[in-house]
Amino acid sequence: MRNFTRKRHIEMRKQQTHKTQNPFTRLHISIQKRRAKMRVLLLPLMLAACAASPQDLSGKMFTFPQETNTAHVKLTPSREDFSTVTVCHRSFTDLKRDHILFSMATPSNANSLLVFWDEANKELESHIKDKKSEYRGLDYKPNTWHSICTTWDSASGLVQLWFNGKHLIKKYSIAGSNIRGTTVIILGQEQDSHGGGFDMKQSFVGMMSDVHMWDYILSPCEIRNYMDDLNFTPGNVLNWRALEFQIRDRVLIEDKITSCQEN
Repeated sequence: MRNFTRKRHIEMRKQQTHKTQNPFTRLHISIQKRRAKMRVLLLPLMLAACAASPQDLSGKMFTFPQETNTAHVKLTPSREDFSTVTVCHRSFTDLKRDHILFSMATPSNANSLLVFWDEANKELESHIKDKKSEYRGLDYKPNTWHSICTTWDSASGLVQLWFNGKHLIKKYSIAGSNIRGTTVIILGQEQDSHGGGFDMKQSFVGMMSDVHMWDYILSPCEIRNYMDDLNFTPGNVLNWRALEFQIRDRVLIEDKITSCQEN
């Protein structure tokens, strides 16, 4: 009974205060409340816009510090139809198991363009529209930066890998049709389905940098320039110097680790 009487007294005081307030004061309070609601509604939109705006990551790297089935970086390509393609990237890891290096999926092919290290067979794999090509005999050392480029031509069906400045043999993969459809490009996780199906034991742990993608086949000289970190034409589909991306979970952007030069 005492609590009820106290609550009733507080309500009566609120009603009296409201009645005695200046109309302009009530209007001002109402406007402030509306502005606060608008800020709450606009915040997610502002965050999304910031996440999608291009960033210059020159001299930077993505660090994937732990094994998970969630942490990844989603990249935004400038187009979604490819008759020819080149993808280049650098990676640094000490993993002694299978792991993903680059994963691009469309609704029709989870492995539209995939670069994958198979630890059991000690081979680097290129998948084009779910068709696998294997490359063995590579010096894939742990705790070392490795530069890898992949090219594919739908007219000939030929795929070729470049590894640390050396071109590997061309192999027939698949020909006759483009890679097309809503494109999802993921770093750090391997897509077993369009945009998902991640497996912790195929995830990437380490550092990744200098990811570029072109809608044409780079010349050997351009690829060598990329491998040697010299001047080259940046990607027109993915450009590390103007990259649109979204980070999910624990992935860090850090200064790229380089060896110190002694005088």
